[in-house]
Amino acid sequence: MTEFPEPSAETADPAVLFSRYLTFYRETVVRKLRSLSEEDLRTSRLPSGWTPIGLLTHLVHMERRWFLWGHLGEHVDAPWGDEQDGPWHVADDVHLETLIDRLRELAERTTRLLAERPLHEQSVPGGRFDDDPPTLAWICFHVLQEYARHAGHLDVVVELAGGDVGE
Repeated sequence: MTEFPEPSAETADPAVLFSRYLTFYRETVVRKLRSLSEEDLRTSRLPSGWTPIGLLTHLVHMERRWFLWGHLGEHVDAPWGDEQDGPWHVADDVHLETLIDRLRELAERTTRLLAERPLHEQSVPGGRFDDDPPTLAWICFHVLQEYARHAGHLDVVVELAGGDVGE
């Protein structure tokens, strides 16, 4: 049993479900990344060239883009990440635990947002969206599918590297 299991089937509140599933997927990604060596974190095993640590930086920036910049309309520096060598670039002096800390700080903001705002609330125009801003519910679905999809991508890469497989 993992420390962050899939949410209980009795959970019915959509905002609570979103929050708990986001936690589940974030922590699944963290567990899988921690099972890799430093070399494996920074080595691509796929033709596209992304690395496991690059995937984590993408997820951190993705969540910031959608909830903080997108929904709340807050200014976000470098919303797409360090695009020096593509949007998933991670400098050699950026360590896994630093990115995990950023992810968890962001998770706290997202959890508070989902506890304080109704899911039908429209996003603030002028941040990421000028015209036809989505609802918070739409953003939650989008972010959740990003985490689920990328956790699946990470499953394959971690298995190829000999790391922790499974849920």
